[in-house]
Amino acid sequence: MPELTTEVGRLSLVIEIGRMPVRVHTTDARFLAMLQERYAGFVSASEQAEIEFDVQLTPPNSPDPYAPVSVTHRLGRWTFERGDFRAEWKPASRTGWIRQTANPYSIDAVLRIVHTLVLARQGGFLMHSASAIRNGKAFLFAGVSEAGKTTISRLAPPDATLLTDEISYVRKQGAGYVAYGTPFTGELAKLGENVFAPIDTLYLLAKGSENRIDPLPPGEAARSLLANLLFFAEDEELVQSTFHSAFEFVSRVPVSRLTFVPDARVWELIG
Repeated sequence: MPELTTEVGRLSLVIEIGRMPVRVHTTDARFLAMLQERYAGFVSASEQAEIEFDVQLTPPNSPDPYAPVSVTHRLGRWTFERGDFRAEWKPASRTGWIRQTANPYSIDAVLRIVHTLVLARQGGFLMHSASAIRNGKAFLFAGVSEAGKTTISRLAPPDATLLTDEISYVRKQGAGYVAYGTPFTGELAKLGENVFAPIDTLYLLAKGSENRIDPLPPGEAARSLLANLLFFAEDEELVQSTFHSAFEFVSRVPVSRLTFVPDARVWELIG
């Protein structure tokens, strides 16, 4: 829940995604309530935070949340910019600030960016894919727009727990990988469950006239994975880390092409 800090009128909220708590400070109670609603299920009571952002609200304008994002690094600080926000983050102090209007879309983008930067150094990543847990195992479903991420999520049986219909959160853990639920939504506009499970398989989706699974060779699997990763930074070191992470992932996790007819029977092949 939000808490008053030692600075009068300063409110804070911890948003924890992928077991990484981020504390957001604001002086606007209505904006805080908006964040509570937007990130329901991901609001944490944690006393500790790995990253802290001060949000400075600006007067209403006509922001474009779909404008290109710029993410640059200079002198130990990252700068994030888009038509609707500007933000800065200093990894050494784990602090930053965000200037935006009172909307939930700008901070959503900042959270996605900062999570990709942290995960890139840990061998993990965010990727454009739906994901769900079934029988204690997580399954990822990636593909280009209209490939079927929303469809496969909508068709999931009652015994499957949806982690996301849009952006999967992948962390390296030991010799394998774990998928976490995220509040980053797609067409279903439904927040994922804030749970996690070891990843069993990554499926690359394709709609067809039959349900079938075809394993992919490592090279094709890695290229397909890279095509679906979220990555914003103009930084050669992190680019190389991301390439390495993709090839390591496909060496440890089975990757297959899942061709399917858009009905619930496809889930008979999964899990």
